[in-house]
Amino acid sequence: MSVSETKRLLRELRIIPNKLLGQNFIVEPSIFPKLTNYASLGKTEVVLDAGAGFGFLTRFLAKRCENVLAVEKDPRVAMVLRENLKGLANVTVIEGDVLKTAVPNFNKVVSIPPYQISSRLLLWLFDRNFCCAVLVLQKEFAERLVAAVGSEEYGWLTVATCQSTEVQLLDSVPNFMFYPPPEVDSIIVRLTPWKTSPFEVKDKEFFRRMVRWLFTQRNKKLSNALSPFIKSAFKINKEDAQKTASTFSFGEKRVRELKPETFGELSNVLIR
Repeated sequence: MSVSETKRLLRELRIIPNKLLGQNFIVEPSIFPKLTNYASLGKTEVVLDAGAGFGFLTRFLAKRCENVLAVEKDPRVAMVLRENLKGLANVTVIEGDVLKTAVPNFNKVVSIPPYQISSRLLLWLFDRNFCCAVLVLQKEFAERLVAAVGSEEYGWLTVATCQSTEVQLLDSVPNFMFYPPPEVDSIIVRLTPWKTSPFEVKDKEFFRRMVRWLFTQRNKKLSNALSPFIKSAFKINKEDAQKTASTFSFGEKRVRELKPETFGELSNVLIR
């Protein structure tokens, strides 16, 4: 694998890397052993490679696990992916959007996904059974996953991630390891689902919807930000919504000042 090989494939297929699809192809093979080591891959693993591209990582994974599910959305790239991997019996190529396509069961994820699907991919993973996910993510995005309460980076995704998985930020991945190089650097991230979550929620969909709403008004007092959400979610009048929102002891705090478990508590009280 090299920059020249990637350029050759793109040229032959007349593909101009699509920013909307996040098509930045990894061209530095030294990263592959790091990813597999961090995922502790063994011969019995079934691994998801989301956004498999031309299959360089997929081929590396196939030598170290039982099966690889290589998912690629771009039909032209998927055509090359099939050709490059046709001799590997333990690889299944799936053409389509990983977030919308039926994907067989897997127990680990090792992937360099397109930046554009990062948040949606994480939420998709949080609703599935897996042992760990080792991903290369945009550095600034990854830092949001572990942001401190009240910081500028702290947001709805921090809270949703905290409820579902433990996050570890590992090695940096400079932008020159991709072609074309993205404008930002990346980092290897390991996500491990909690055996016991720091806090439980009765309804994850409601919890996430509420948190996303509240963080659109992150600097407002909770009671003021919460009232219109309650009015919309429960189809009640403004006065009743305000009355409910004012009952919480932490209602005078700003949304950005609330700990993740407080959002869980709030969600559980509202949904009961």
